[in-house]
Amino acid sequence: MSTDQALAGYRIGITSSRRVSELATMLERQGAVVESAPALMILSCIEDVQLRVATVACIEAPPDFLIANTGVGMRGWFDAAAEWGLGAELVASLQGCEILARGSKAVGAVRAAGLHESWVSSSESLDDILAHLRDRDLTGTRIVLQEHGVSTSAVAAALERQGAEVTVVTVYRCLPAADQAPLFRLVDLVADRDVDAVVFTVAAAVKVLMDVAAASGRKREVVDALRGHVSAACVGPVTAEAFGHWGIPVIQPARSRLGALAREIGVQLPARRHGIRIDVGGRQLVMSGADVAIDGAAVRLSPAPYAVLKALAREPGRIVTRRELLSGLPTGHAASEHAVEAAVARLRTAVGADLVRTVVKRGYRLAVESPE
Repeated sequence: MSTDQALAGYRIGITSSRRVSELATMLERQGAVVESAPALMILSCIEDVQLRVATVACIEAPPDFLIANTGVGMRGWFDAAAEWGLGAELVASLQGCEILARGSKAVGAVRAAGLHESWVSSSESLDDILAHLRDRDLTGTRIVLQEHGVSTSAVAAALERQGAEVTVVTVYRCLPAADQAPLFRLVDLVADRDVDAVVFTVAAAVKVLMDVAAASGRKREVVDALRGHVSAACVGPVTAEAFGHWGIPVIQPARSRLGALAREIGVQLPARRHGIRIDVGGRQLVMSGADVAIDGAAVRLSPAPYAVLKALAREPGRIVTRRELLSGLPTGHAASEHAVEAAVARLRTAVGADLVRTVVKRGYRLAVESPE
């Protein structure tokens, strides 16, 4: 058991409804005080007639593609089919199809059922799956899209525009929590800067929190707080994507796991509080949360240039490849090296061209005296 008290003195809000005790324990072991405010309640659709009808349709007309969206959703579907005495038939109907998995958890559920994925999204995004299928001729193909919690109607519509017949399999639904009093309290804590971070494990929780903030008349204050004094921590890229619209930077682990998230919070929160100070090109760069200053003068950066600077400052002087920088850009930016070049150009305009150096055919680094 870890005795590291990296988060001693920090107060952290948790919006999760699943595995909340596990996450809270991980943070409390590091010394944090946890405020629990579940944003969602999850309702199983196992008793839903539509789920059984969709399952039978899949068995009777095996699909050409299965989009495995979430691990818990795929397991829930297989479990429901087994309860109905259709488990073996469902698995058999999926044996010959092309299985596209949104991430490692979905892969795990697929393999546990005795199936094997054909392709996995590296970004754990449904947009990535759509991009993978964009140049395919889907005319007349049957696609099963497993849905968990949040509507995927836009994804289904995009596939139908390519000529596919899409069956959406809804295993669980996420609805706003019945008791929203803890969320209203959390909104006040965020707006008043009385918490250091808020943790999100599903994208839908972001919308619910913002809706509650709007209802309380404090949405502007919450957004401003999350852009600076209060850190938003997200378990993975899909959840982090929900903050792209607001220009809010996030703490996000390299692996989409609760343990990795808790450890990353333990590293990043103290760094954000005390700030990162780097001597770059004869000047002092200070980064504290979303705040950036050069020789004491505040520098305002939009999300993409900020993401580039954050990546370069993580290990000052190390050459960071364009691919690495691209993976850290906020969702919504074009998935190309041109997007990185544009972000670097805007960063140089803001902080000075001499502070960010190009290493030909390799990437970029900060202009520190002794690069690592």
